[in-house]
Amino acid sequence: TRPCRSTAPIPYWNFPPLRWLVPRQRRCQDALKVINETLDGLIAKCKALVEEEGADFGEDFLSERDPSILHFLLASGGGGVAGGASILHFLLASGDEISSKQLRDDLMTLLIAGHETTAAVLTWTMYLLAQHPEAVERIRAEVDAVVGDGLPTVEQLRELRFTTRVINESMRLYPQPPVLIRRALEDDVFDEYTVPAGSDIFISVWNLHRSPQLWPEPNAFNPDRFGPLDGPIPNEITEGFSYLPFGGGRRKCIGDQFALFEAITALAVLMRRYNFALAPGKPEVGMTTGATIHTVAGLWMNVKPRADVPAAPHSNGSVVLPVSPLSSSSTAAAPAAPKVPVGAAFTDGSSSSDAAAAAAPATAGKCPFSGALGMLKGSDEAKQQGGAAAAAL
Repeated sequence: TRPCRSTAPIPYWNFPPLRWLVPRQRRCQDALKVINETLDGLIAKCKALVEEEGADFGEDFLSERDPSILHFLLASGGGGVAGGASILHFLLASGDEISSKQLRDDLMTLLIAGHETTAAVLTWTMYLLAQHPEAVERIRAEVDAVVGDGLPTVEQLRELRFTTRVINESMRLYPQPPVLIRRALEDDVFDEYTVPAGSDIFISVWNLHRSPQLWPEPNAFNPDRFGPLDGPIPNEITEGFSYLPFGGGRRKCIGDQFALFEAITALAVLMRRYNFALAPGKPEVGMTTGATIHTVAGLWMNVKPRADVPAAPHSNGSVVLPVSPLSSSSTAAAPAAPKVPVGAAFTDGSSSSDAAAAAAPATAGKCPFSGALGMLKGSDEAKQQGGAAAAAL
């Protein structure tokens, strides 16, 4: 779906006739229709599966057939938990039509807020690491020592402290989103500027994160800048609001911990398993901004299996990227390879509303997100050949 953005002093798109007369707005309405129909279809299929399974559910609502967040919400909303304590249970009591629309809107929030942002964070993290091999080696040493031959648990993710700092530094250099918006609830004065009530205030997180007044060598990639690794994870409080990757205050991102764990999990698995290098002969990586910071023409990388990798983490299969293998003897052929977005393998795909659970770590106790990394399984051909591959983020 093509991105649709509009900027105008008068919100003409709110006038119903213009929604279909203006070509750009018509494309936007068509895009919304596709998204809504897709989510409605997912909800209907998942409801049917939940009703079919019925009493077969245990109290943790696990499902080997569909370990998604959507499935878990629908199952837990059916009243199986003592007291029926779930948001969906309340929605279902209000009527199917209302609950379906509400659920669709909630899934839309998960899809947009938890999809594009994490995809962008991982894209720019890979770009930074390709230029700093010493950081890659530190990540691998940490992951090999902490995780070993198994799926990372929440406790293990907390021990991946340098890996976490790499994600923190990536979000400082390339914040997602690069701008925050707040609305003044009452008249105020900021320095010599009067801020009337109702004014929208734009906060440039990009400039804040790269301010030389707040950060030594602000444009340099330095995961150690946040202090000792055994210190607290950087956030708006520890950094005196000079660091706002998830915003702050009452309107702070509600999914900050999930997003951070998700990015750490994906990065740890990929760095443990593969070597990534910027593909030669490709255009220089450019930057464009919208709701998030994107590359202009994609981030092309050569991907090779790591020669000294321990046995891969597995969940009913090996974790490999679904990219087309090329000859391992030559990386020069990389530009001729099909353009396969690695982002779909470990960013977009692992953080969509219906698949976000797939990248969530396994826990020692009960967890509704079984089959955590199974979605990253690649084709049999890729598993067998394991050659160099070219991919674009």
